[in-house]
Amino acid sequence: MKPIKWNIEDEWQPLEAVMMGIGAGMGPAPALNETYDPLSLRHVQAGTYPTEEAVKEELDAFAETLEQRGVRVLRPDALGINQVFTRDIGMVIDDLFIMTHMVEDRELEQKGLESMLNRNPGRVIYPPKQVRLEGGDIMPMKNEIWVGYAKEPDFTTFTTARTNEAAVEWLAETFPNRRVRGFELKKSDAIPKENALHLDCCLAALGRGHLMIHAAGFKNPEDIEDVRASYSEDRIFEMTAEDMKDMKCNVLSLSPDAVVSGSSFHRTNAQMRSWGYEIIEVNLSETSKMGGLLRCSTLPLRRTPNE
Repeated sequence: MKPIKWNIEDEWQPLEAVMMGIGAGMGPAPALNETYDPLSLRHVQAGTYPTEEAVKEELDAFAETLEQRGVRVLRPDALGINQVFTRDIGMVIDDLFIMTHMVEDRELEQKGLESMLNRNPGRVIYPPKQVRLEGGDIMPMKNEIWVGYAKEPDFTTFTTARTNEAAVEWLAETFPNRRVRGFELKKSDAIPKENALHLDCCLAALGRGHLMIHAAGFKNPEDIEDVRASYSEDRIFEMTAEDMKDMKCNVLSLSPDAVVSGSSFHRTNAQMRSWGYEIIEVNLSETSKMGGLLRCSTLPLRRTPNE
């Protein structure tokens, strides 16, 4: 199979290749003290945490949908652990593959990337030890990188704080040709509606110049104004706390004009269609109970380069 030449310049250029998570091997519901986010915690408590079979079925159907659209879909090496959310374990920016530095309990997931990295030669970089970051907090934009993060004491206080201030500084040093914009997020380990787990849980930037945002997910009003300044009001859609909890910002752009979204997200899908987007609806309702959705379960490896 032809090697993939990594290239991710932004969130919406035509998607050519992606690493998608797997449900096989995730096992039964975790113990309460093994959950990493408040939504998973709630479902474990309620006895509604998804089964391995249900998650596998949803992700396999998602993969088939992308393949039908001409996207090359890779899957991680199965390790017999939870490997659903590949977005967090690595990322591509420009032609570099970045191995993220995650919460310690999830680091084993990165071993599932080994075969893919061996088959696709390219430069892999590792952040310094003091830098903590996960892919859900990092958004390559045109000439910019947007980063959701937590400052101290929030970073050491909350399990849901995944990217620190040192990551913002390191990305700025690593990509001097891009403006790096950091946005401090609100965190909660217990209340889903008050927890912006990652930046892609409270913000989605779309390829035709539109934005979906839950402003209350941001800790600082000046950060919100900084984001809004890039868009006219008629191109911004306000998301509620319920929308954030349900992962309605966690969409995946296949091209500037086409977006994969949840099949039950009627209000947001209608808004995107009114803006002129083709919406490809996918059902990940069981997977979403684990605190992630379409963007979380995909690690884009190549998008068509900008001309």
